[in-house]
Amino acid sequence: MLVLRYLASFYHYVNYEVSDPRVNDWFLMKTPWPGAAILGLYLMFVLKWGPKWMEHRKPFQIDTIIKYYNLVQVVLCAFLFVEGFRLGYLRGYSFLCQPVDYSPTEIPTAIARRCYYYFLVKVLDLLDTVFFVLRKKQNQVSFLHVYHHTGMVMLVWSGVKWFPGGHGVFMGFINSFVHVVMYSYYFLTSANPKYKNNLWWKKYITQLQIIQFGMIFLQWFVLLFQPNCTFPKWPIFVILPQNLFMFCLFLDFYYQAYIKKKPTPVVRPSSEPQQNGIHMAESNGKANGVDRNGKLTSGDCTKRNSSKEVSAS
Repeated sequence: MLVLRYLASFYHYVNYEVSDPRVNDWFLMKTPWPGAAILGLYLMFVLKWGPKWMEHRKPFQIDTIIKYYNLVQVVLCAFLFVEGFRLGYLRGYSFLCQPVDYSPTEIPTAIARRCYYYFLVKVLDLLDTVFFVLRKKQNQVSFLHVYHHTGMVMLVWSGVKWFPGGHGVFMGFINSFVHVVMYSYYFLTSANPKYKNNLWWKKYITQLQIIQFGMIFLQWFVLLFQPNCTFPKWPIFVILPQNLFMFCLFLDFYYQAYIKKKPTPVVRPSSEPQQNGIHMAESNGKANGVDRNGKLTSGDCTKRNSSKEVSAS
């Protein structure tokens, strides 16, 4: 009983006493349980219920839905990027140390609300995986993809709950910019599939993602050397390993996709007929490039960001 009382007291302290009172009445923010329920349903659907349900069904033809989903993502992320620039960097945001302003005045509250909107976008990002399942692309539902999307929802919820603003704004700011570029690419390829092989900038999206993780890592790393900064230090020990991991993951992907020399395939004469102009040996649809939704792929493994790639990120 003593342990249960201690846990109950600790939960009340963390969830109500030290959290930001400005956000407690916002949707999904009062307690962690609604968000945990969403993540639980998400994990069960993309890992168990969805694949089982789709096992004997044809892939859903949802190209139009995906096209407009990508467009909505572009609009939302562009709004967050512009607002981050307007409310943060035009008002003297410090890259080295930026405390959270918890006052209920106009600008600090507006910043907190934009952080909350960023959290809602991370919840929306979960649809990426749902679309994979509905289109029977279960090979793209990798551990890293699911881990990234789940972790981003948890991490950003925590940020909004306890420190909506301050030093952490930079991560959402730069990630929103990367997602504008990334989802613009996805929108163009979903609107017109011929762009998949014609857009030259898919390679540079990966470069942009690598730069993003490096900049986020650096920005949180310098906080270690600011002993007088009042921004809490505990997120450093979560964010630094996560970004270092994602940085290395995307470096490896970039090397495998764009630098490493591929062995020249041996073409053997064959009397096999072609099928719709494609050799039978190539008809499995697995190759380095992008999938039907414009996602970067490498063989059977897809690595995306979201702030949404794995994505996280």
